[in-house]
Amino acid sequence: MRRFITSQTGKRSKMEPNLVTDPNVLDVLKELMEREPIFHRPEFGTTRADFENMMEATFWEVGASGQCYSRKYVLDELEKRCAKPTDDAWQTRDFHCLEIAVDNYLLTYSLIQGARATRRSTIWRPTARAGKVVYHQGTVVEDR
Repeated sequence: MRRFITSQTGKRSKMEPNLVTDPNVLDVLKELMEREPIFHRPEFGTTRADFENMMEATFWEVGASGQCYSRKYVLDELEKRCAKPTDDAWQTRDFHCLEIAVDNYLLTYSLIQGARATRRSTIWRPTARAGKVVYHQGTVVEDR
């Protein structure tokens, strides 16, 4: 069972921007906050077919290591992970949503997993059935 704690704000350094989501996309922000971190929300599915339905055919990812991952590789890894579920406690915060093109949204947030903090960026494209992930990136935060 995964446990998530979601908050809107965490501590920022003086060099970080003060990101404020446009009021016109607050409904999109709310919906996407419920779906992140992607592929870790069992209520949205746990099978390969579920994950395929969440992704655009052109999906790819840059992991926190800097390594690029194809859609197929991510699907293979998700299938393995779901075969052996673990108990993870994660915290998400500092969500921001920006419409970067008509019906394309950049969602950014921080993810805390124990002592590890990452900044996450996901490009979402809404569909008739929720949304599809186009791209995802995780970057390790070295200095917290």
